[in-house]
Amino acid sequence: MARSRPLTLILAGALAAGGLLALTPGAQAADAELARNGGFEAGLDGWTCTAGSGAAVSSPVHGGTKALQATPAGSDNARCSQTVTVKPNSTYALSGWVRGSYVYLGATGTGTTDVSTWTGSAPDWQKLSTSFTTGPSTTSVTIYTHGWYGTPAYQADDLSLYGPGGDPVQLPAAPTGLAAGSPTSTTVPLTWSAVPGATSYHVYRGTTKIQTVTGTSATATGLTPSTAYTFQVSAANAAGESPKSAAVTATTTSGGGNGGTNGLPAHALVGYLHASFANGSGYTRMADVPDSWDVINLAFGEPTSVTSGDIRFSLCPATECPNVESPADFKAAIKAKQAAGKKVLISIGGQNGQVQLSTTAARDAFVTSVSKIIDEYGLDGLDIDFEGHSLSLQTGDTDFRSPTSPVIVNLIQAVKTLKAKYGAKFVLTMAPETFFVQLGYQYYGSGPWGGQDPRAGAYLPVIHALRDDLTLLHVQDYNSGSIMGLDNQYHSMGGADFHIAMTDMLLTGFPVAGNTDRVFPALRPEQVAIGLPASTQAGNGHTSPSEVNKALDCLTKKTNCGSYQTHGTWPALRGLMTWSINWDRFNQWQFSQNFDAYKWS
Repeated sequence: MARSRPLTLILAGALAAGGLLALTPGAQAADAELARNGGFEAGLDGWTCTAGSGAAVSSPVHGGTKALQATPAGSDNARCSQTVTVKPNSTYALSGWVRGSYVYLGATGTGTTDVSTWTGSAPDWQKLSTSFTTGPSTTSVTIYTHGWYGTPAYQADDLSLYGPGGDPVQLPAAPTGLAAGSPTSTTVPLTWSAVPGATSYHVYRGTTKIQTVTGTSATATGLTPSTAYTFQVSAANAAGESPKSAAVTATTTSGGGNGGTNGLPAHALVGYLHASFANGSGYTRMADVPDSWDVINLAFGEPTSVTSGDIRFSLCPATECPNVESPADFKAAIKAKQAAGKKVLISIGGQNGQVQLSTTAARDAFVTSVSKIIDEYGLDGLDIDFEGHSLSLQTGDTDFRSPTSPVIVNLIQAVKTLKAKYGAKFVLTMAPETFFVQLGYQYYGSGPWGGQDPRAGAYLPVIHALRDDLTLLHVQDYNSGSIMGLDNQYHSMGGADFHIAMTDMLLTGFPVAGNTDRVFPALRPEQVAIGLPASTQAGNGHTSPSEVNKALDCLTKKTNCGSYQTHGTWPALRGLMTWSINWDRFNQWQFSQNFDAYKWS
């Protein structure tokens, strides 16, 4: 999104353009080129780019055979930086060649006045130059280049920092104090002590480097339940990488109460049944739902008011659904489905059922009323289909790992209470929209500057807190705008590519709002299903059976993948969800019959 450029940067750019900045005095004998790999001939060696935004490209280049190309995304401005050793009370010249719109070059940590210069438009290579003098105790500075939010990729090449060289950088010592926190079924949090002189840390699982971070903590993700892992950490700076720390071993949990399948088949079909309304598709009795459907979500339980937390459910009135069965027949049909191995859940929310658990009283009312519905109809669990304005993040609630917004915290507590009440066999599913999940790769809440939609990514803390209780997550890959995938390209509804990219994000994990220190961990493939509309009438983004099959082929077999390259292959992907069983019946059961015919191996 568009943001105003900081006034200080505008002034710096104007001064540079007018030639009013002080020029560097003549080079002294001790002056030298201090930027490492400023021409990017060795790739990104020596440079760190935020959110994986940068890459060395062979065209266009200013000099040599390589240049930097970096792509801003969401709240990330594609900043690429390098920390350089300098001398106190010394003057340095910083320069570089750039292409693109709103490209910046600057230095921080100077100990005096940090500097930057920029160009608003450089359709061809343009040189940027500035200078600074270090403070009396400054021994290192960070030089950087970056683009601007919402603009296309920019290029930079032949970046130079010229001046007196500082004392040689010493190789950092090996980190100490490496410790593992409480593991989940797929993650292990790690912490260690800071190492003097280190500018980054490399995290190893066994002999494989899995992350590079600038802080003293990281979370290993994408792990297998009930498995022991060994971790080590090394420290790094411009001199190189330290020896590895002492190893620590941690064992992932079994996956909480779900751990296994909760009685679901290896590949399951999930559908919503319009039990309380007709919605133009006609009413379908529970007894008439075909055996294709493994999970049947009753749509919907709705609140008496948005903030009451008091959820009610009743069958469709006969005036709207003339063929509705009696409550007794409905309950009997549920028992018959369960006897056949099917799961029947109450789905809370939907498009019209806004639920905001903004108080503890609403939280407790939610638990009580949902329990009453589950008990009355003998259901297997709960589906959370909060849409619209049900979930949002308050200003300052910026870390999905420790949410503070009451509507988020109270929902998590309510679901954990229900899980504890009903035990290990309780089935928990969620059906968020892409806006509340995958959009979190770019935006999270109102953002660091404010002004963003506070609902962006708002499901992420709920999913994360409940991941060990979660049976299935089936994000609605429909009624969605274009969403950026892990390839930093936008993907749109209606074809295999959209489902592949959106599902790959869930199974790979991703930095939230581009922050590599806050990575949303991957879910297990058996926890994930793809949500689609059953027919063109059911919702925007209908996907033909052939495109659905392409998506499944790519994700489970690494075939028919098209242009998007997944980060893995997941034959254990659970299956598909659709809105809805009623609309599939309206469409002569095309969706479910295609699922039944699909060859998973």
